[in-house]
Amino acid sequence: MSNYKFETLALHAGRAEDSQKSLGIPVHRTAAYLFDNTTHAANLFGLKELGNIYTRLMNPTQDALEQRIAALEGGAAAVALSSGTSGNFYTAINICKQGDEIVSSKNLYGGTFTMFNDILPSYGINTTFVDINNDAELEGAITENTKMIFTEIIGNPTLDVANLKSISAIAKKHGLPVVVDSTFTTPLLIKPLEHGADIVVHSLTKWIGGHGVGVGGIVVDSGKFNWNQPKFTQFVEPEKSYGGMRFGVDLPPGLIEVAFALRLRLVPLRNLGAAISPDNAWIFLQGIETLALRMERHCENALKVAEYLEASDKVDWVRYPGLKSDPSYAVASEQFENGFGSVVVFGIKGGSDAGADFINSLELFSHVANVGDVKSLAIHPASTTHSQLTPEQQNNAGISPELVRLSVGIENITDIIADIEKALA
Repeated sequence: MSNYKFETLALHAGRAEDSQKSLGIPVHRTAAYLFDNTTHAANLFGLKELGNIYTRLMNPTQDALEQRIAALEGGAAAVALSSGTSGNFYTAINICKQGDEIVSSKNLYGGTFTMFNDILPSYGINTTFVDINNDAELEGAITENTKMIFTEIIGNPTLDVANLKSISAIAKKHGLPVVVDSTFTTPLLIKPLEHGADIVVHSLTKWIGGHGVGVGGIVVDSGKFNWNQPKFTQFVEPEKSYGGMRFGVDLPPGLIEVAFALRLRLVPLRNLGAAISPDNAWIFLQGIETLALRMERHCENALKVAEYLEASDKVDWVRYPGLKSDPSYAVASEQFENGFGSVVVFGIKGGSDAGADFINSLELFSHVANVGDVKSLAIHPASTTHSQLTPEQQNNAGISPELVRLSVGIENITDIIADIEKALA
C-alpha cells in the first residue's frame, strides 16, 4: 500500500480479510493460539515461521495496529505495548545494558525524565541531559559508552521543537541511533524517520487514539540502522534468553532489517510482559481512522488560542510552535506538515496562585493529567505531571511555577476562547 496517501493508509493499512470476511478489524480476545503440530510450534519459536503464539507476544488485532502505524510512519516494523512509557523503557533496555549511556534532551515529560534520571541508573544505565538543539553541547556529551540519543520532537511541556536534521547528523557521525518520542505530533505532522530518526515512540493514548479511553504505546523501527556493530553488544553477542540468537548477525534477509523490533518483541516484551490488550489495540485502530480530520481541527483551534493568549494583558508569555514569535517557529516550519500540534503553554500573570485560580475557573476545559483528547484539557505541570522533579530540575527543564498547559480540543473555537476569557477574568 506504499503508494497510498496518509488518509487512505489510516483506513486500510493492516486490514486483512478474516475467515468471516468482516470489513471491520475483529477483536481477538484470546491468550493462546493452536499449533498445527510440533514442527509448526518449533518453527514459530525458532523464527523459521512468523505467526501467533501467545497474546503477550502478538495478537492479530495488535498486528493490524502495528502494520497501520508502521505504514503511517514509513517504518519497516512496529511493536505495540501497554503504554508509551513502556515503549520508552523497552527501547532503552533493548539498546543499552549496564555501563552504557544515553544522551537525552532535558525537556521531557516528567515520567520519562524520572525513568532516565532515577530508574535506569539503578540498572547501570546513565543519562546526560542536554539542550538538544545546541550542537556543541550535544556532541560534547557523547562518550565511548553512549549507545543512543533520545528526544521528544516537541518537548513536554515547554514545547521546544527538536531539530532532527542537526541531531541525526551528529548521531550518524558517531554511529548512534536517534530515538524520537513523537507523541505530540503524530505521523500526520512529521514522520521523524524521514528526518534522520531511527526509532519512533508514540503514546497511543493521546492524539492517535484521540478519545482518552485506552492506554497504549508503540515503537516503530525504521529498518535502516545497522546494529551489527561491536558497540551494540545486545545485538552482536549471543542472547542467552533466546537460545543464543545474535539478533544483529544471525537473522536471515527480510528479518535482519528489523532486528531492533524483533529483539524488542522477543526479549523485553516476551520476558517483562508490558503487552497491549486486544481491546485497546482495537480502540486505537478506530481512532486512527479519523486522525487526519481531528488533527486538522486540533491545530487550527490551538493556533487561535495561542494568538488570543498572546494578545491578552493577563498573560506574561505564550509558547506554541505555530506562533511566528515562538523561538521554535523556524525549525517547526521547516519540519512540520499540516500544522503545529494542539498543545499551548503560557505563563499567567500572578504566578502559581493565579494559575490555580485560572484552572479552577474553567468550565469547558477538563482538569486532568492527559493530553491529546478530542476534549480540551488543562493542567498546572509544576504541581502535577512534573511535581516529582526538584525545583532545580523543573527550572532546568523550563517549567516555571506560572506555566499552564492547555491541550486544545476540537470543540467550537468560540466556546473554547470564551471559557479561557472567563477564567482569565
